[in-house]
Amino acid sequence: MVVGAGKRIVSLVPSVTETLLAWGVTPVACTSFCGQKHLKHVGGTKNPEIEAIAELAPDLVLVDREENRKQDFDALKSQGLTVMALHVTSLETCEQEMNRLAQAIGVQREDVNIPSSKDTCAVVAFVPIWRKPWMTINGMSYGASLLRSIGIDVSHASSKDPYPVLSMSQFPISNASVALLPSEPYTFGEKHISEIRELCGIDDVRLIDGKDLFWWGHRTPSARRKLKSQLSDLVSS
Repeated sequence: MVVGAGKRIVSLVPSVTETLLAWGVTPVACTSFCGQKHLKHVGGTKNPEIEAIAELAPDLVLVDREENRKQDFDALKSQGLTVMALHVTSLETCEQEMNRLAQAIGVQREDVNIPSSKDTCAVVAFVPIWRKPWMTINGMSYGASLLRSIGIDVSHASSKDPYPVLSMSQFPISNASVALLPSEPYTFGEKHISEIRELCGIDDVRLIDGKDLFWWGHRTPSARRKLKSQLSDLVSS
C-alpha cells in the first residue's frame, strides 16, 4: 500500500499523529486525544466520527489494532476508504511498522538503532493502566518491551491477556519491588501513591509519563532515554 507524498491522511492514533507531524506530514484530521488543537478533530480513538471522516475524502486512514476498535475499522472500510492498520507490541515491531508507514506515505526515514529488550531483568515493576477495575500490562506489549530494554520487567509478564484485569484477591503484588504509575491512559498522580503502597504492598511508587511509556513512533528513542535516566537508580546499565 503506497499513497505517496502530499496525500490526505486521517490519523486515529495519537502517537502516529505525533510521528506524522515530526516527519513534516500534516494530517487533515485526527482524534481529540492526539493533543493537536490546530488540527480538525473527528471524534476519539474509540468513537471516531465515521461519516465526518468519509466526508473529508482521505486517501488514507491510519488506525492501530491496540488503540482502535475492529468495528470502526470495518465501518471505515465499508465507506470505501483505504485504511491501514498498524500493530505495535514491541520495540522491534515498532521499527517495522514505522518503516511500513513511511513507505506508505512516501517518507524517507533512517532506521533507528534501539537496544532490544533484555532477556532477564533484575527489577520487576507493577504498572497499572486503569483503576476501577485495576488493570495492568503483560509482557507482550510495547510498554513492557520498552521497560525491558532498560532492564525492568513487568509483574504480570506471563499473563495471556495483554491487559490483565486484576481482582482484589490478586493484591498485594508480591513479585514487584517498584510500582510505576503512568499518567495515561488512566491519569495517575500524587494522590494515588499512598493507595498503591497500601494495596500493592510496595513502598517504592513512582510517577512516570504515560506518553513516554506507551506512545510509540518518533518519540521512542527520546522516551527510552528519558525513562532510563529517570529510573537509573533501579538499573545498573
